[in-house]
Amino acid sequence: MCKSVLAKPRIAVVGGGIAGSTIALYLSEIGLDVSLFEKGPSLVNGPPICHLHAGGNLYREISDDQCLTLLKESIDLVRFYPEAVDYRPTVIAVPTDDAGTPQDLYFRLQMLQAEYASLIESDPLNKVLGESADYFKLYERDELEALQRRHVLDKPVHMDEWMIPVAKNIDLDKVQFPLIMVQEYGLNMFRLASSVSLSLEEKANCRLRLNHEVNDVTKNAETKSWCVRYEHEGVDNKESFDFLINAAGFRTGKLDDMLGFKRERFVEFKAAYVSQWDTNDIWPEVIFYGERGTPKGMAQFTPYPDGYFQLHGMTKSITLFEEGLVKSSQQSAQPQLKTKFIEKIEKAWKPSDIKTRTQLAIDHLAHYIPSFEDAKIVSKPLYGAQQIPGLDDTLRTADVSFEEENYARCEIVKASSVLSVADAITAQLIALDYVSETMYAKRDFRTLRELDKKAIDSYAQVLCINREYPVSLTKRRVACQA
Repeated sequence: MCKSVLAKPRIAVVGGGIAGSTIALYLSEIGLDVSLFEKGPSLVNGPPICHLHAGGNLYREISDDQCLTLLKESIDLVRFYPEAVDYRPTVIAVPTDDAGTPQDLYFRLQMLQAEYASLIESDPLNKVLGESADYFKLYERDELEALQRRHVLDKPVHMDEWMIPVAKNIDLDKVQFPLIMVQEYGLNMFRLASSVSLSLEEKANCRLRLNHEVNDVTKNAETKSWCVRYEHEGVDNKESFDFLINAAGFRTGKLDDMLGFKRERFVEFKAAYVSQWDTNDIWPEVIFYGERGTPKGMAQFTPYPDGYFQLHGMTKSITLFEEGLVKSSQQSAQPQLKTKFIEKIEKAWKPSDIKTRTQLAIDHLAHYIPSFEDAKIVSKPLYGAQQIPGLDDTLRTADVSFEEENYARCEIVKASSVLSVADAITAQLIALDYVSETMYAKRDFRTLRELDKKAIDSYAQVLCINREYPVSLTKRRVACQA
């Protein structure tokens, strides 16, 4: 029998994605004894992360409440992981053949702008997206044609300066007006992974257990503790913990099944594609709206230094996949992805798939940016699977649910929700008298604040190389002052 022998509460976090690793750091920062189990060799290696959804403007189909939540959570995340933020705006374009119009977004943008102003008033440190008056700006065709005559700048500061390469390169006959520029920034997965990994390595009260695969969990009815069995280097081990956090990402249902917990959820496999274009222009991100799952699905053009671009196309031949969205069943809380997707996650992509889908992504963007047709395929895609709790596969804001008093299930869809999860778990730990109520909703931690920036750069590059991506994907744009 696996018995708990320590007087101090012990916390187990299973899964080292952005949720599990951030929660492990958060709880260790407030003084708890934490063990983080990750089956892979490094942290934060899951579905492609590239965008900070500071308002959720990529998703016109979601509710206003979700957009407000994403705004608040994104501000929290910028403050928590400042070295992972790519300071460049996002341009929203509605194609001429789309059923919607730019005007459909006006009320939401004004609502978000007012909420951002309110958040700054309540705490001036929330002003991380620029001035609230500059949260968004509209551009009519004549303004874009005027910008075509201006030179692209090496260090754009003002919105007009950021818009110049867009005005010069996109086919203005294929979009409705106005175009919208909004202060939704980039989020760099490699730099975030570097930041949280380096921080956790400094925490004596957090045991970072990479290459440790949890293969069984049982509950001790007498002590109410959790016995976690795991394998490392071919050796089976077991330990007891007082509080269990299931942060296993798209495999969250697997832990639920071990314990007999029922939970409805979706799992979706996705990919983004890496290309290089012969340009020195400094771009914002550009989003061309479209109906998800159709051949004209949303196109996402995410810039990195040195001419690299990450591409999404919300069609079933690019980012989405036929049979790539699966649902849990009455028999299992774990949705069952087909073997072909598991092989992509755990083994490798076929070279033919990389070539075909990346070229389709390039073609999808070149429909709106004609000169982009010359972009090249440079690496395997960024890919992974994500869970979506409940019955609504369009849900974009989700945090945590509990089974019994000492089992928390992380269910984020977007990275910005991780601190909401940490707050909810902290509140539960306070209720159990594991930690003081003064620890609730902490945000400013010394370990992250004092991280050496060169160390973040260096380790981010190591992660990028080990995962076989161009190191330019670790670079970012920093905020330039007027």
